[in-house]
Amino acid sequence: MKPLLLIDIDGPLNPYGGKPQRRPEGYTTHRMRPSGWTHDKPLRVWLNPGHGEELLALADRYELVWATTWKGEANEWVGPHLGLPELPFIDWPVMHGASPRGTYWKTQYVLTYAAGRPFAWIDDEITRLDREFVEQKHLAAALLLHVDHRIGLVRPDFDALADWAAALEL
Repeated sequence: MKPLLLIDIDGPLNPYGGKPQRRPEGYTTHRMRPSGWTHDKPLRVWLNPGHGEELLALADRYELVWATTWKGEANEWVGPHLGLPELPFIDWPVMHGASPRGTYWKTQYVLTYAAGRPFAWIDDEITRLDREFVEQKHLAAALLLHVDHRIGLVRPDFDALADWAAALEL
């Protein structure tokens, strides 16, 4: 069974923290209105089509899963712009709720979803506390890859994911 690759959108795929009027090189701008977006103006989302190719290349070694507050809407609003097929997603029981020991609210649910399987998780909110919590509570291999929300995923991130999965196969 392949390890899971748990993919957050805002931060890793959409570098929302970048300079507001300067789209990062290689990205295209999309205006979106997912169901949770209640503002008058559509949400500005920057996506790099090359990320879809990179993720599809990793699908040989991973089962790709959305781990985002977009939940299933990632398949409607984001996946098609990246050339991704419909992916399973974590259906968070509670979003932005309480979390154990100062961890990010997603961490506890990531462990529940992984259910003892090896996983790599890309997110811009991962901290040392999340890594420690996962090391203590998850018996299988896990890679928690923090991505800068101003930059998004870059070549070394994809290389680290590929190398980690390859090491699991040894």
